[in-house]
Amino acid sequence: MLQKHIGFLLTLIATLLFFPGILMPMFSLNMELAGALSGASMGAELVNKELSIIGTVAELLHESRYLVALLIFAFSVLIPIFKTSIVFIVYFSKNLQFQKKLARFVASIGKWSMADVFVVAIFLAVMSTNHAQSKEEYELSFLGMSVAFEISTQTLSNVGLGFYYFVAYCLLSLLGSHLLLSAIQKPRSK
Repeated sequence: MLQKHIGFLLTLIATLLFFPGILMPMFSLNMELAGALSGASMGAELVNKELSIIGTVAELLHESRYLVALLIFAFSVLIPIFKTSIVFIVYFSKNLQFQKKLARFVASIGKWSMADVFVVAIFLAVMSTNHAQSKEEYELSFLGMSVAFEISTQTLSNVGLGFYYFVAYCLLSLLGSHLLLSAIQKPRSK
């Protein structure tokens, strides 16, 4: 019985971490372009944005990328909320048969709820671009005169607070639901 209560407590804490995890920035992305011509240089910021899961979905919808927006929203928002709601119903239900039925259902959709971990993996892949730089030098010759110039780009990305909230949500949610649901599935001793 203690395992069931600990599992519920972890699920409750995970739920509290979920909302900042999807609303706060997962990472920030900054992309700059710089050019230098005969000692004089100039630069421009191409991209400077912070992206949360919900912000990413909104941006994808705005860009008419509906399938990707739908997949991210479904796997990172809808399925976790649905699964957590069922876990709460299981915990508060007094009917053992109903609890076991719902526990089996949650276990069957458990594979789908792992997609939220996949979203974190995608954000980590984006993070691997951190400090990516390119630099190209050119020489332009015109009427016997030569001018050297270079063009460089720099991409910086940083993990945002939402990333840590979402990762904590994923881990605590998995552990909490596992403890609670396995406690329900255990045969009760008399």
